[in-house]
Amino acid sequence: MSATDKAPIIIKRKKIVVEAGHHGGAWKVAYADFVTAMMAFFMLMWLLNATTETQRKGLADYFSPTIPISRISGGGDGALSGSSTFDQETMAQSGTGGLDVPDSADGEMGLMADVEAGLTAMGGESMASDGIMRHIVTRVTDRGLIVEFTELPGRALFEAGTAVPTALTRQLAAVVSDVFGLASNSIEIGAHVSARPVVELGISHWDLSTARAHVMRHLLEGEGTDPNRVARVIGHADRTPAVAPNIDPSNNRVELILLRADL
Repeated sequence: MSATDKAPIIIKRKKIVVEAGHHGGAWKVAYADFVTAMMAFFMLMWLLNATTETQRKGLADYFSPTIPISRISGGGDGALSGSSTFDQETMAQSGTGGLDVPDSADGEMGLMADVEAGLTAMGGESMASDGIMRHIVTRVTDRGLIVEFTELPGRALFEAGTAVPTALTRQLAAVVSDVFGLASNSIEIGAHVSARPVVELGISHWDLSTARAHVMRHLLEGEGTDPNRVARVIGHADRTPAVAPNIDPSNNRVELILLRADL
């Protein structure tokens, strides 16, 4: 057979088609994140609709650190590290992270936790059904436990333009006096008013807020609070509104502060 008669060499190249395999469940993770985000969104919308402006401010203050972080604190390893906001040994916000906290400080913060919990418990079903607890906002700062009474539309704390307390304010004072009886800390009383025209009020904002603060002091003492525990009575006028505009009735409020022992 001659060279020209040899069979031609044929090279076959096999085309390999790689089919789409299993996605490894990545889509499930993405879907779970989406569902979680939607749940958080709807919970946020519900909270915005179910709470007052003052209560929203209290929530914001609760999650905002008000105490400097200690220079030797390494911070926390979680949102609350499984601890209460009153636990100074593990909360970096307390400014004592990494330090040995005296037993007296632990006891005081624990006592304030009991007072705050007692305030909620004292509300009871009757107060909850009447919506009275909607007027109360509590928060803990570096000064102590703050209990704030806020006026809501149609439910005033004092008669308009006066320092005459309503039945609502008397009931709130009775509840707080009972709960504050769990502690012996000093108490600061402050009152704020909305920026209504002085001509309309017939009294200055300073005089009105101071008068209301003193009325609250009398109400607490009338409910059994030791007068010697009252450290300060302050009228803040309309200088520190809680919401805008400053003429909003929610700016008519009273603050009771269960002071830390070192203040």
